[in-house]
Amino acid sequence: MKSIAGWPVGAASALAASALAASALALVLGCSGDNGAKTFVDAAPLDATTVIVAGGDGGDAGDGGECITTIQQHADEGATHISCLTSFDYQTEPPSSGNHYNCWAAYQTYSAPIPWGNLVHSLEHGAIVIVYNCPDGCAADVANIQAFIDGLPLDGDCAPSLGKNRMILMPDPDPNLGVRFAASSWDWTLRADCFDPIAFRQFFDDHYDHGREVICSDGWTGAGLCSSCPYE
Repeated sequence: MKSIAGWPVGAASALAASALAASALALVLGCSGDNGAKTFVDAAPLDATTVIVAGGDGGDAGDGGECITTIQQHADEGATHISCLTSFDYQTEPPSSGNHYNCWAAYQTYSAPIPWGNLVHSLEHGAIVIVYNCPDGCAADVANIQAFIDGLPLDGDCAPSLGKNRMILMPDPDPNLGVRFAASSWDWTLRADCFDPIAFRQFFDDHYDHGREVICSDGWTGAGLCSSCPYE
């Protein structure tokens, strides 16, 4: 379970004032070489689990060992808008649905974590959020994930106006994540300790653009994440 604390009152007030003044992704990640054998177990209904077993000669699976990638569907936790000063507990790691802040996060790559209250709102709009937790570093993997995101086909719903897909990449230093890489879409998570672009693409094909609503406007960053959004 992931608990999020609300933005500090003082910080939120300062951020909101600054904003007004200024403007007034189981299936993700497995690690195997091209020679690795993959076993796919088909998912079925709610709370079913899909497992991809990837074996290869290199990557983070280590010494040609197997890398287990798990994707799971979860019960919907709701979608009520809450104040960005409010704390909330999500029942999955990483979060995949639930109450969320009024402002959704912009679809981009972040160099530092932003609140899950904003990210879950982006999931509601059909986004995939990919996170990584590598205390010892994983720059090559992150670069490969970024290249993967950049190479995805543009969707037909929002890309014509946005000029990009609704994808977010972000570090998540929370030790409760429990894996090096993870991804979320609405009601689905993917968890693994290595990166397999084939599994990652399958997750995208199956779960991207499957939120509760399609909103094609980009989201907020920085001060705007805890401000009075002009629309929700």
